[in-house]
Amino acid sequence: MYTFSNKLKTFSIILMVLGVLGVGYGFMTSHKSLDEVKTMLAEEASHHGGGHGEEATHEVAGAHDTHGAHAETSHGEDAHHGDAHAEHVQHQIANRPWSALYVGAFFFMMIGLGVLAFYAIQIASQAGWSPVLFRVMEAITAYVLPGAIIVLLIAIASGTIGHYNLFIWMNPEIVAEDALIQGKSGWLNLPMFAVRGIVFIAGWSLYRHFARKFSIAQDSAEDKSNFKKSFRIAAAFLVFFIYSESMMSWDWVMSVDPHWFSTLFGWYVFASMFVSGITAIALITIYLKSRGYLEFVNENHLHDVAKFMFAISIFWTYLWFSQFMLIWYSNIPEEVTYFITRINDYNLPFFGMVALNFIFPVLLLMNADFKRVPWFVVMTGLVILFGHYIDVFNMIMPATVGDRWFIGVPEIGAILLFGGLFIFVVFTALTKAPLLAKNYPLTKESEEFHY
Repeated sequence: MYTFSNKLKTFSIILMVLGVLGVGYGFMTSHKSLDEVKTMLAEEASHHGGGHGEEATHEVAGAHDTHGAHAETSHGEDAHHGDAHAEHVQHQIANRPWSALYVGAFFFMMIGLGVLAFYAIQIASQAGWSPVLFRVMEAITAYVLPGAIIVLLIAIASGTIGHYNLFIWMNPEIVAEDALIQGKSGWLNLPMFAVRGIVFIAGWSLYRHFARKFSIAQDSAEDKSNFKKSFRIAAAFLVFFIYSESMMSWDWVMSVDPHWFSTLFGWYVFASMFVSGITAIALITIYLKSRGYLEFVNENHLHDVAKFMFAISIFWTYLWFSQFMLIWYSNIPEEVTYFITRINDYNLPFFGMVALNFIFPVLLLMNADFKRVPWFVVMTGLVILFGHYIDVFNMIMPATVGDRWFIGVPEIGAILLFGGLFIFVVFTALTKAPLLAKNYPLTKESEEFHY
């Protein structure tokens, strides 16, 4: 039986406290008056204007001489445009802490959900290599319920107590002026958004509850009835998961850009959560083994987990390229603007995540021997997790904060907050049952697994 050490428990609590402080700081510093924003924009213009200042002065003077009759009107229009731009920037700055909180919450939730799908696949396929890792997977999936509830609450709160900081389709004033969003209002409306979210969370949590219940019951069972029940509900859950995960990705991620859509998006988000979840399994397994637990896990199990990290990284890249290349090459304005925004304003994180999520893991995990080296897998896993955090960051931030992005106190605070909560929930769940699934029909095969 695993014991949640006081040091690790204290560490997770410290992370949560620091995270709350960081997120709180983000909210406190995000409320800027219109005059403050105008001053900030003026300073930015002065800073970036450089040598163009004198040229701009001459142009303005020339325009004044030539169009003197219209100067007063033009000045009024420019002032109106300046105010509108300042208000837009003010809104983007106010969006940043909400977006940072949402990105962090969704990232850790999707790790738990990815592991839940991976666990169900192992049960449904009756895999013989993985049963020794089942209790690690079950512990990680304990985060799905609290994590998903937090994501849904942040989304709803941003459109109620907030000022529509994440989803513009929640703003009735914008919907009234936008024919395209009006056409989607049968799906994109707050009551139905909340109902669908509750259905998703209920389905995921019910499967996790019964899968865990049957798994523990099998430890002391004298027959295979619980094993058979686990198999049946895993097969049924995977059907539910395929649909619910796609709709969840449309609701919780893609609808931050309600004018844009991609038929590959559900699969793309799935690939990101799947590889992140598998990577979390590897990291937690290696940690537990380093602490003297999981003596029945050997280098062959680690090798297989690392192979999945390698394979799903390639799968993610295939989906990323397929989505990007087809939209970019077709150059349809309402579709390609999604990527133009990210290339112009998020060039480093947009292309950098391809290196983090594809080039780096493929080069490092291509060698079979490296997959058996714990510290090497840990190093690669941390890079993969960081890369997929940036992936979620790129999905959310351009639509909510525009070019006002930065990975600073609010973003790091959200990572610490939800990272600490994730550690606390997962390692608490590990203490609730033996680390080896006893009497599971394939456990013996898994313990003796080797190449």
